[in-house]
Amino acid sequence: MESMYFNEEHHLFRESLRDFLKKEVVPHIEKWEKTGTIERFIWEKFGEMGFFGIAYPEAYGGMDLDLFYTVILLEELQRINSGGFAAAIWAHAYLAMTHINKEGNHDIKERYLTPSITGEKIGCLCITEPFGGSDVAGMRTTAVKKGDKYIINGSKTFITNGVYSDYLVVAAKTNPELGNKGISIFVLDRDMPGISATKLDKLGWKASDTGEIAFDNVEVPVANLMGEENMGFPYIMQHFALERLIMGINAHARAEYAIEYAIQYMSERQAFGRTIDKFQALRHTISDLAAELEVCKTYNYTVAYRLNKKEYVVKEATISKLQSTKMADTVVYQCLQMLGGYGYMEEYPMARLLRDSRLGPIGGGTSEILREIIAKMIIDGKDYKPAT
Repeated sequence: MESMYFNEEHHLFRESLRDFLKKEVVPHIEKWEKTGTIERFIWEKFGEMGFFGIAYPEAYGGMDLDLFYTVILLEELQRINSGGFAAAIWAHAYLAMTHINKEGNHDIKERYLTPSITGEKIGCLCITEPFGGSDVAGMRTTAVKKGDKYIINGSKTFITNGVYSDYLVVAAKTNPELGNKGISIFVLDRDMPGISATKLDKLGWKASDTGEIAFDNVEVPVANLMGEENMGFPYIMQHFALERLIMGINAHARAEYAIEYAIQYMSERQAFGRTIDKFQALRHTISDLAAELEVCKTYNYTVAYRLNKKEYVVKEATISKLQSTKMADTVVYQCLQMLGGYGYMEEYPMARLLRDSRLGPIGGGTSEILREIIAKMIIDGKDYKPAT
């Protein structure tokens, strides 16, 4: 299967990335998990290695590589067992930066995309609101145009990199009476007066900073509007396919890591005179889990292949996230069981993996919302089209 999508250059990239993560990231993970703060030096090292630029234009310092380099980056980030660190990296590289690249003009790309690629600036994407959740169209944050500025008021929540990032990509209603047809996208600098952030305490993803952000009469230059006014909703919807596929890939990668770890543990753990990987009940459980994993992984690679060809895979990516995150939760839960009491101990990786995995069916669109989106497409005949 891998030979269908990955060539020799891909494999060399994976090896170099895995070596980089082992040397530069893994030694600091425990500290970042405890403090909830990822130190700035690692962002710059990611930038120096070119990891933030793999999907972006060469004109702004990127490498413009195919999507399977991104797949490798996502998979390897899951293997170091810090969902929070992985989320901070991909939320910057594929949420904030995607909007900057797709909707930003040349000036905005020079000011934000180029330093994002080098790791000098960190971004976050601000869409979800305290009263809205998955209901993007129901957002209350407003942007009122006054002369050469927009005045933004409102709040966002559950924002990854929401506290320590340097800039914010913000969705706000420029024409509230139009509902979802009145949303626009802006880029804001962290130090603009009127922006405040509160760090949230989470069940998992401990290494990442997740914030609730308030905007109190924030003055934003008209030049910081991205794309067309009132086109924000279709921009957001268009990029959801990539975000959902990312979370699907994350899910199959952490499930794969969980199974590998469980098998290693089972090969060493003795009970009743033999290693526990010899007991049929446990062997068959692992077989079932591995089979479910392979189905999701193969499907995700297929969706990535189609997205790489610029197909609009909103239905397929939605299925990817729905099924893969459900599968990962089952796999991690069962793999923790294989460790018995040790699975419940913090010094073993499964406890953190279980907590981190649980966000999969929630973040980036809950499973309930995804099922309704799929239902609209397959039952009601809804046909979603790209905005640009």
